[in-house]
Amino acid sequence: MNCWPLKVECSKPTQLESEETIRRWGLERGREIYSGNSQDPSCSKKSGGVNPGSCSSGDTGNSDNHHSIRGSKANSNPDLSEAMRVKKGCNTTDVGVPVTTEEELLANETISPEDVLGLQKITENYLCSPEDNVYNIDFTRFKIRDMETGTVLFEITKPPATDKGGDKRDVDPNAGRFVRYQFTPAFLRLRQVGATVEFTVGDIPINNFRMIERHYFREQLLKSFDFEFGFCIPSSKNTCEHIYEFPPLSEDLMREMILHPYETQSDSFYFVDNKLVMHNKADYSYSGGP
Repeated sequence: MNCWPLKVECSKPTQLESEETIRRWGLERGREIYSGNSQDPSCSKKSGGVNPGSCSSGDTGNSDNHHSIRGSKANSNPDLSEAMRVKKGCNTTDVGVPVTTEEELLANETISPEDVLGLQKITENYLCSPEDNVYNIDFTRFKIRDMETGTVLFEITKPPATDKGGDKRDVDPNAGRFVRYQFTPAFLRLRQVGATVEFTVGDIPINNFRMIERHYFREQLLKSFDFEFGFCIPSSKNTCEHIYEFPPLSEDLMREMILHPYETQSDSFYFVDNKLVMHNKADYSYSGGP
């Protein structure tokens, strides 16, 4: 399978063949609600210290972020769900961590959340290999909707795996780690966007599952998100909805983003126990359609 570029339109539901098309949305400020299965006895909000430089559970600042994951273990009764603790996630643009470079991180044996929070521009390379995903985290469905109107902008489902033969030596090892999105200019004026993502995990329990997503226009950091997903039981399917609220962009900035498609880019970093295990990339155009 060739690596993308893949153009993802937001006008109608689409079915694609790669897990990387199951993406979250990173926008200026996020509110994320998740509920679900957990073996963690804690069902209360975590106190401060979850995310470096981020809001504590008692104070979210200007970003009203909630998380909830609904999960069920494979081959088990989905009704036997336990309450999942609620965690906070918020914009980490002003974290105040030391500045890092891509070259420095590539030389490290392991990469931590603090390492990527120090990056000042989009990465040119992937900071980990597909083999680092030893937990078999697999994104299987993604839906995005306008919260104000309820309109589903698009929905993507990963098709079932097929046992096709053939020579796999020519397969790009980074296939599925990059996706290209094409939106209309009207997307930049949305005020609330809800994104539902479904993912499965393998036989190894996942502790402290965390996602950091950083968005840039050219070499300017536009927004950075830091979400804690907590514990995922082995062989489970998890669903969460992220509700992102964002303020109006300036007319000048929107004009530049529309006139320069695919110069808006994002890095999505996934961590388990503070170690980078997945790295995905995307770029965006806002000049498509009427």
